[in-house]
Amino acid sequence: MVSHEQIEEYICQYPVYQYAFFSPEDIEFSHRVRWICQHECERYNTTWACPPAVGTVEECREKCLSYRECFLFSTIASVSDVVNMKETLSTRKEHEEITASIEKFIRSQGTDCMALSTESCDICEHCAYPEAPCRFPEKFTVSMEAYGMMVSEVCKDCALRYCGGNNSLTYVSMILL
Repeated sequence: MVSHEQIEEYICQYPVYQYAFFSPEDIEFSHRVRWICQHECERYNTTWACPPAVGTVEECREKCLSYRECFLFSTIASVSDVVNMKETLSTRKEHEEITASIEKFIRSQGTDCMALSTESCDICEHCAYPEAPCRFPEKFTVSMEAYGMMVSEVCKDCALRYCGGNNSLTYVSMILL
């Protein structure tokens, strides 16, 4: 079983801004977040990494509660203009690579885990959903929002700062251990 100290030592190689360990029971799951996914996100019902494919909010909550602990962490990306969506979206890749690396490390220490990250999966140009199974189920990561979590509230509850400031973005991932 991986320890907090091992995780803390491992993440030193990355630009992790803040992190916290806490219980999955402390997470508030919200149907309001799922409503936003359904009514305002173009990815809803188009990918295996988004609702409704990820399950109901209750199913997502139960899955999270099957783990003993959460490791929440953030990174900060600087951009010249937060309104420039191309530049903004290009900064997410580094955070996703850090998330995948930390998840891989935790697994290598013999600890079962599940990562939730920033956005819906974008591994494939066209998702196989719903006609065929996911081509890369071991690689895709579901977002915290898809599970019904309000990321800013989870950060606040863990005393993590969510906003990076002018021309910076805060990316947040959670790894359930």
